[in-house]
Amino acid sequence: MPNASTSPKPLRSDAQRNRDRIVASARELFAREGVDAPVEEITRCAGVGMGTLYRNFPTKEDLVDAVLADAFDELVREAERAVEQDDAWAGLTGFLEHAIALHATNRGMKDMLDAHERGRERAEAMRARIRPLMSRLVERAKEQGTLRADFASEDVPLLFWASTRVIEASVGVAPELWRRHLALMLDGMRAGSASALPAPPLTPTQLQRISRGRAS
Repeated sequence: MPNASTSPKPLRSDAQRNRDRIVASARELFAREGVDAPVEEITRCAGVGMGTLYRNFPTKEDLVDAVLADAFDELVREAERAVEQDDAWAGLTGFLEHAIALHATNRGMKDMLDAHERGRERAEAMRARIRPLMSRLVERAKEQGTLRADFASEDVPLLFWASTRVIEASVGVAPELWRRHLALMLDGMRAGSASALPAPPLTPTQLQRISRGRAS
């Protein structure tokens, strides 16, 4: 039997609420201002003191890691909800819109991934959880006849890569332009508008090599 004095103790309900408020505040400020948002502003928005912040997160990196975990867990939950939908096309397109919207409105996400090694590790773990869900969605949508038959699950990252460039180029001029771009891409994915593609999809190995190159 484990020694009760050495077993980790769950946070009290009020302590858990304080922690949740800090993470929510940090996520909002990081999204709006980037990871350089001061911790004093984070605690002010959360309605807690600096002592409470440091009891939960001794360093800012710990807080950044918690914010990333929170955001990535949300994406995984959204992918799981998408898989549960009877209409696979609605599930797939809804997930894509939600995930790209998160990227478009979260200025700090790219900062955190670029500068935070643990963030990149978390991102890869999140992608590993989402990939089989996307594969199931893609196959079901093709079986239902709504997604073009030659679409592969390895094509999903291409949609994010393209959207990232659109977001980065237009955010200061037309921040909603990514929605138009996504709609154009989705129309090209519909079974009814499919024409022969000039090149095969990436293999999993090719996709991994390209993803590693983008992250470096």
